[in-house]
Amino acid sequence: MLLGLDSKQVKPIRLPEPPSPHFGGGVPDIFETGFSGAIRRAVVIGNGFPAAENQCLGLVRALGLADNHLFYRVTRPRGGVNEWLHWLPVSLHKKLVYLIRQIILLTASLSRSNKLAPLPLENGGSGAVGLASVLEADVHQIVTIARQSYDKDGPLLVVASGRDTISIASSIKRLASQNVFVVQIQHPRSNLNRFDLVITPHHDYYPLTPHAQEKVPRFLRSWITPREPPDRHVVLTVGALHQIDSAALRSAASAWHDEFAPLPKPLLVVNIGGPTRHCRYGADLAKQLTAYLLSVLQSCGSVRISFSDRTPEKVSNIVAKELGNNPKVYIWDGEEPNPNMGHLAWADAFVVTADSVSLISEACSTGKPVYLMGAERCTWKLSEFHKSLSERGVVRPFTGSEDISESWSYPPLNDTAEAARRVHEAVAERGWRLRP
Repeated sequence: MLLGLDSKQVKPIRLPEPPSPHFGGGVPDIFETGFSGAIRRAVVIGNGFPAAENQCLGLVRALGLADNHLFYRVTRPRGGVNEWLHWLPVSLHKKLVYLIRQIILLTASLSRSNKLAPLPLENGGSGAVGLASVLEADVHQIVTIARQSYDKDGPLLVVASGRDTISIASSIKRLASQNVFVVQIQHPRSNLNRFDLVITPHHDYYPLTPHAQEKVPRFLRSWITPREPPDRHVVLTVGALHQIDSAALRSAASAWHDEFAPLPKPLLVVNIGGPTRHCRYGADLAKQLTAYLLSVLQSCGSVRISFSDRTPEKVSNIVAKELGNNPKVYIWDGEEPNPNMGHLAWADAFVVTADSVSLISEACSTGKPVYLMGAERCTWKLSEFHKSLSERGVVRPFTGSEDISESWSYPPLNDTAEAARRVHEAVAERGWRLRP
């Protein structure tokens, strides 16, 4: 007898059976993935370089996890002798710096000097902006989070970018393979099976092309990476991932309306990066750029110029000297807020120095005219990147003879959204799904 009811009147309760996969109404989430099969949070591992970290944040945003992620960073000692040690793996670099510090301290102690020799700066020194608010990447801490919270919160998405993050991300995958899905952005050069997915630009495979092989002496070819074509878990993009899409541009257009709407049209935005190993330039390019800009100024209503952290002072000084007093020209002084989003939303055309894959990729996501400055100075895979964009009709060389008021367009690059789609597919193959 239960609470005064006749036991003969109480019928057994039957739990519903999982619906047939052929049932037209679909399968409820609880039967499809179980409680632990949904990825609802992410860990981002950066390397201290904005361009690389922006790729991670762009992917996480496209996956709907922008508001539910932890940000970690792999830091290297900087300053002094450290600038010559960046080719070493991070762990070895830090151990060597520790040894150097101990030797310096011991030497100072033995000499009874009252003034210690300057020590190498650690963890980025004063140049690591915002470092105090960023967690230092710790393999065991992240693995512990993934394991202990798996039953309650499901699998953990790990997104990393840059050479210095490879050992951290691969170790997390090795130690918690049943609890994490690891995405490595930018090619790790070898042993791709250390990750669940690798996202990298198509031009990273330029060394495998016949054209590239002709440029490398035969005895050195085995040292050039990558050595094998991409396999099924490599996602190839045209350019770099980022946080720019139509929704972000609409939001930026609204946020920057009061500053940009009154500007005379057309608005030409000029983004200047800095020389790299495969794209070398200096004052000569700055002089050429300013001459070209003066030539097109008549067809512009307004010109806004931005420099990056990599822009050499001699380059920025030349540009400021030649154009800084022109009433049509505004040069951003580097102070916050950064107008980059406003530039992308309100510009009618862009001029971008050819060295920066990130700056070019962001501009090409708008569908607006993009002119490259200095592409002829670039070599190796960077030149291949420019070639692929040119063949798609996405970029044109900047010659100084353009009429900026004459617009042209193309299908915007959509690499981040495509990469996110491939992540969804790969996660599904693991029997999981992304649920922001």
